Amino acid sequence: MTTIRENLEKWEEVYLSPYAALSRNSLGRLKEEEPCDIRPVFQRDRDRILHCKAFRRLKDKTQVFLTPEGDHYRTRLTHTLEVSQNARTIAKALRLNEDLVEAIALGHDLGHTPFGHAGERALNRVCPFGFEHSEQSVRTVDILEKDGQGLNLTFEVRDGIRNHQTKGNPATLEGKIVRLSDKIAYIHHDCDDAVRAGILREEDIPASVQEVAGRTTGERLDHFIHDIVTNSFGRNDICMSPPVEEAMKTLRAFMFERVYTNKQAKSEESKAELLVETLYDYYLHHIDKISTELLELMERGEAKERICCDYIGAMTDRFAIAQYEEIYIPKCWTVK
Repeated sequence: MTTIRENLEKWEEVYLSPYAALSRNSLGRLKEEEPCDIRPVFQRDRDRILHCKAFRRLKDKTQVFLTPEGDHYRTRLTHTLEVSQNARTIAKALRLNEDLVEAIALGHDLGHTPFGHAGERALNRVCPFGFEHSEQSVRTVDILEKDGQGLNLTFEVRDGIRNHQTKGNPATLEGKIVRLSDKIAYIHHDCDDAVRAGILREEDIPASVQEVAGRTTGERLDHFIHDIVTNSFGRNDICMSPPVEEAMKTLRAFMFERVYTNKQAKSEESKAELLVETLYDYYLHHIDKISTELLELMERGEAKERICCDYIGAMTDRFAIAQYEEIYIPKCWTVK
């Protein structure tokens, strides 16, 4: 009897673009396992990511603004969801594999540190092996999740996670969609947050960008996505038209100049970096204070420097601050 999964795989073969990554043709997992009778492999990967602990921690990790006052600033989790939504919109329009783009999008930042890129820079400085969040995201799904067992995801999802940054070269069109959707998402929602914070005004956006893509964040986001769909339809590539691509580069450069290196927006980052570096030094010299499942990885041959990065990199902003206070801030003494 044909299973639901097999019927869905047949539907993909009939309906999806000839350039889509088909579930049936996946290059497989690190460890072989019985297929699900309901879900194709990429849908199963999406579900595993959605239910893992690293995904839940994203809600308390910085996107751009450290500990902002206000309920509406993005976190690493809301960023991830916006990347996923953009990617699924593009994939659906191009008849590519929505399950695959969603799995990559939901997993692309699982290895991000507390305090955003400030935490990443700090760990990269102090760890002799270096630290890069895209590689840490793959390490998270391969090794760290499920108490050292990993999620055992497919090659295609792991490849998309590893190559989601600008310098990456994903093996699938779905991975290329996520790589571009990530950039589009953070440029636009960080612009929106910067306007909310009073760092930018809509009229500050370069005139050349407004003329090509629109005069509001929503208009520009809509224009960018439509442009990708129009220029990628029926092609074995994911691309933008030259004018829109140039507008995106201009907007990204503007955001780096006015927001990502803005002294007001980044005023607390040096403190965050010092906090992360201090925690790294502490746990390197008090390795027994690290969680049991990570100590077990050391017993399997992992270097303690890497384990310290695993422990600190997985922390939320709040937990990292709480650990620092517990270790270094004196407690008030009271008479009992």
